[in-house]
Amino acid sequence: MTYLDQAGLPSAHEPVFRTLRGADKPLSYWAMRRVLQRANEKLKTNWSLHDLRHTAANRMANDPNLALAQVRAIMRHADLATTGRYLNARVEDLFDALQQHYNRPRVERSFAPGYDPDDVKVVFGG
Repeated sequence: MTYLDQAGLPSAHEPVFRTLRGADKPLSYWAMRRVLQRANEKLKTNWSLHDLRHTAANRMANDPNLALAQVRAIMRHADLATTGRYLNARVEDLFDALQQHYNRPRVERSFAPGYDPDDVKVVFGG
């Protein structure tokens, strides 16, 4: 955010996003809506604030460093199941996880000393 470089970070309990047009004040819903309208006009898109919220929820819910309960609190969902709808298993992530799983070295079977190898074979096969 270029304007944060110029204005500096706000102190605690002050809004981060502020208007650049007119008087310096916190960025309102209507001001942000207008920002998106201007961007949509320029880019020929139709994004909405809900789209941004949905994208943020999706990214946070699938971030391994955030617990789902934390995302629920941030999104202010009343029910954890609502937040759970944003959990997605991406094909790329599944592929990577399976590659890691199958490339891990196999654990060598070992048994505590003192067991007769023939007994181990009968019980566990061999």
